[in-house]
Amino acid sequence: MVDDTQKPGRERRPRPASGGWSGPGRARTTQPKNADGRHPHGDRAPHDAPAIPSDVDARQLDPAIRRELSTLDRATADAVARHLVAAGALLDEDPEAALGHALAARARSSRIAAVREAVGIAAYQCGDWAQALSELRAARRMGSKSSLLALMADCERGLGRPERAIELARGPEAAELSGDDADELRIVAAGARADLGQLEQALTVLSTPQLDPGRKGPTAARLFYAYADTLLALGRRDEALQWFLRSAGADVEGVTDAEDRVGELA
Repeated sequence: MVDDTQKPGRERRPRPASGGWSGPGRARTTQPKNADGRHPHGDRAPHDAPAIPSDVDARQLDPAIRRELSTLDRATADAVARHLVAAGALLDEDPEAALGHALAARARSSRIAAVREAVGIAAYQCGDWAQALSELRAARRMGSKSSLLALMADCERGLGRPERAIELARGPEAAELSGDDADELRIVAAGARADLGQLEQALTVLSTPQLDPGRKGPTAARLFYAYADTLLALGRRDEALQWFLRSAGADVEGVTDAEDRVGELA
């Protein structure tokens, strides 16, 4: 398991695509695994499904995902939708509980891309890289419209396979990405380079026109942060401080600890 606090790139985890059901996806909690390396919830049976809070309504689910569930009978679709809504609500504050709800949804509808994506994202938030990668791959095979490549690449990093993360970032699907999706994959690819000790190459990956100090928002903040962190690892402290400052200024949602890093360096 990658310890993000002990190496450059500790804030490089991509934001999970919302898919209309999840929360912002900032939390990253590594939960204990069983002896076989799987998360304790990985084999949850349907009768072990967590209780759905009474205030959760299926109509709170993104309409596009509700349409995906239309192939199910009405009662099943309603239960699956409510589990997905509950999972999205819990994703940041209690990813393990979110995973429980997502797995309960999968137990009823394992052939729905949005459901497999939900399990993958929740497993990712729990630090269960193997289960997350398996579910995200399944969602993509089933036709998920979400951009999952950055999450999948970061799962490869978490599994100790940075070379595979770099391969994904170089592939044809990556070349089609733009905007925030491309930036998130760029951040992961730079992290994979850092995992391999290739700090100069990591800096090159991040040195793009998107590194615009005038940008605001969570993805810009994370991109600036990754750039600052790499500069610091290269011993370029003054430049790193400037980019941590820019990251803090762009971070309108509090997705990084850039302000703390500024305090450490200043």
